[in-house]
Amino acid sequence: MEQSDRIAKYLRQLTPLARSNLLSELERLQLCGLEMPGAAAVLEALRAEFRKAGQPTNRTGNSTRYFFAPLEPFLIDGDPDHPNPGRISRGSLAPIWEWISRDQLPTMARDYAAQMKDLIVADKKREAEQAAATFQTKVLKSLENTLASTEAAEEVRVKLGTYTASHCVFGDLTKIACALRARDALAKFNKTLPDKIARFDDDRVAAITKLLDEFGKTNHEALPFALTLIANRLKTSWQLIRLATKAAPSKDAAEVAAAPYAIAVPMVLDRLEDKKFALRLALRNNRVLVARQLLSEIYDTEYALQVRIDQLDQSDWGARLCTLMDAIAALVDAEVNRFPPEIGHVLGSPSLKSHQSLRGRLTHLAWKGRDAIHEGAAFWKKLVGQA
Repeated sequence: MEQSDRIAKYLRQLTPLARSNLLSELERLQLCGLEMPGAAAVLEALRAEFRKAGQPTNRTGNSTRYFFAPLEPFLIDGDPDHPNPGRISRGSLAPIWEWISRDQLPTMARDYAAQMKDLIVADKKREAEQAAATFQTKVLKSLENTLASTEAAEEVRVKLGTYTASHCVFGDLTKIACALRARDALAKFNKTLPDKIARFDDDRVAAITKLLDEFGKTNHEALPFALTLIANRLKTSWQLIRLATKAAPSKDAAEVAAAPYAIAVPMVLDRLEDKKFALRLALRNNRVLVARQLLSEIYDTEYALQVRIDQLDQSDWGARLCTLMDAIAALVDAEVNRFPPEIGHVLGSPSLKSHQSLRGRLTHLAWKGRDAIHEGAAFWKKLVGQA
């Protein structure tokens, strides 16, 4: 029997729901860079089935896409093994939607889908958005009641496990509840930000901090999402740490950790973890130029953390950074060692660590000089105020 025939026979034995869940799970694993023998053929067969049935291969399509629209700025691909505050795995949406529509609010979800189908066919976008917002509110209220009970929350965790093997889906569900609770405030905050932040200088940091302070007065739990909206606009993600260091009395790691937006530092480390994952994927697929760009960004982030936070190596952040860089070094060494030393490898080029160049060292001195001036000015202002 041909492989395609064996696959077709196997898939026919599954229920439509099981086939849908299988497709979602295989696509999630594919995003995570996990290779499974024979998975490509199964994916091809399942996608062909759903296309033939007129269903989108993306499980979060049509009415569900409207439902999850407020989360779009916070979605990331892959299945991270770190908390990732302020961001949600795209692969979690399908199993969460299955749970909402089949276990949590089946009747309301069915009514919502029928209503949305008519609105989408009629191209009534505004009405569709309003209907989605109404259903989001119903889901949020139900979620808050369910998650308030430890026993009920554990039941939800177990039930979600029947839809996906992802270990982060329950955490993403709680983050979705938080984001929906602050939906309108986040949308308003998003509109106050510039489209791009080319230079995150002192004036811009002060202006953004003022916006964050105002947002946090009534939406403190959603601050990681607000920080994600800012990070999405930065030229380089490591600049986010300036929101923490600027508010601290000094650059000492302990004082930065006590600053109002200290969470920006672990959020930058999360992005470094994501780049490590992307680097491993690029190397596995022999995309050397992509790997080179990622590695350059990784080294720049490492350098920025080291020079902008003093005593970093004595903090938990420093320990995490060290572990991360060791893992990245192992990936690079394994790739470089595939080639004879006389040939060399682009990932072993000293140019990737631009901060070690003369220009990089001068930039470091300029940063230190500016920091000293600001700290001296702050001390003088405090001294004068006490006089």
